[in-house]
Amino acid sequence: MGPVQPLPADVEHPDAASSRDRVEDLPAKTPKKAALASFLGSTLEYYDFFIYGTAAALVFPKIFFPGGDPVVALLGAMATFGVGYLARPLGGIVMSHYGDKVGRKQALMITLVIMGVASIGIGFLPTFDQIGYWATALLLVGRLAQGFSAGAEAAGASTLTMEHSPDGRRGFFTSFVMTGYASGMVLSTIVFIPLAALPEEQLLSWGWRVPFWMSVVVLLVAYWIRTRLDEPPVFEEVKAAEVAHSAPALRVLKTQWRDVLRIVIITLFSVMQTTFTVYALAYATSKGVGLDRTLMLSVNAITIGLSMFTIPLAGLLSDKFGRKKVLLVGALGCSISSFGYFWAISEHSIPLIFVFGFLNMSLFYSCWNGVWPVFFPEMFPAAVRYSGMAMGNQIGLILTGFAPAIATLLAQPGPNGWMPVAWFTVICMAVSSIAIATARETHKTPLEELGLPRTERTARRATADA
Repeated sequence: MGPVQPLPADVEHPDAASSRDRVEDLPAKTPKKAALASFLGSTLEYYDFFIYGTAAALVFPKIFFPGGDPVVALLGAMATFGVGYLARPLGGIVMSHYGDKVGRKQALMITLVIMGVASIGIGFLPTFDQIGYWATALLLVGRLAQGFSAGAEAAGASTLTMEHSPDGRRGFFTSFVMTGYASGMVLSTIVFIPLAALPEEQLLSWGWRVPFWMSVVVLLVAYWIRTRLDEPPVFEEVKAAEVAHSAPALRVLKTQWRDVLRIVIITLFSVMQTTFTVYALAYATSKGVGLDRTLMLSVNAITIGLSMFTIPLAGLLSDKFGRKKVLLVGALGCSISSFGYFWAISEHSIPLIFVFGFLNMSLFYSCWNGVWPVFFPEMFPAAVRYSGMAMGNQIGLILTGFAPAIATLLAQPGPNGWMPVAWFTVICMAVSSIAIATARETHKTPLEELGLPRTERTARRATADA
């Protein structure tokens, strides 16, 4: 995939010297405050996404779909989980346009409220036994709203935090976006574990609703923190210089379509996460395997909880050794450990489930979560950064959303029926790795040069040295 094309002559680059001359009193960078705000916002987003995934694996097949074939009901629940990912590109495009035109912060405030309201609303839905397929339809509406919000949240939080971060430490500070992912996962699982231990009648009647209602607590805290956050200085410079394009999504597709496509392909890496947290949970607790659901929820909570420490470490390593190296190590490690994880589940080996879960999710998948939030926005200049990242990442996540449903279809009966699922994740890792290898390394590129073609970067340096 070829080099990045420059913005057209009639659109001055936002980091050009002439624009700097027109800007006075820009706000200072606040990397710690930005990292905290992104951490809390991501905690809400992923708490809500994970409680839905957990409920889809354990509860929704029994209360939002007709009785009969449990495999069909499970497939339907997995499909509703995936539907949220269909809405993510739309949310990314709409809110990234707003974020590139009006402000990163304001866009993130809107997405936060949408996610909170949608999740709380799901907790009040009637069941299939009460209103039939209308219950399924309302569940889909709530899931679509969740997906719309999440499609804008990750790209906006990553862009804002990266732009607030100092050169040389962008990976570390931006990694806290996905540390919020781990926090949300742990929080959702801690809430679900005691509820999963309830008698099934109580779990299906009211127990599953409690985690959705509790979204309001994280929503209020995250909203309060974000009201106290400033826009990044580089974005204020764009606005002051009046260089923001009227249609940033169209501009980035015209000038950097290769990078958008590259991000789509790289994002296949995240198939590993939904296969691990959603499909593997359903597989392990199915009648054919029969592991305790509380045990498997604990595996998810512990292994992903430990990644709260390894995700920032991965970001730090990417600042030192490069984004691509850390990502490729993660892809190789995830590919190998996924086989071990499913094998341990099929063997009912609890110690090995924890060992391979740690290797897969705590260690190697953290290489992904610690790096992509900074690597993707670094591919674009400030005027189109939010839009470029959001489109590529959210389109790429569509397959990720349907990975549990695909895995359900691929799985075969018998003790080795998990093998096709493991190979599916490995193929996704391999394709993602090829795209990673073709990308430009950005960890040492100054903020004002990000997204520029090599000739323009060289010219800027020559001017600065003169």
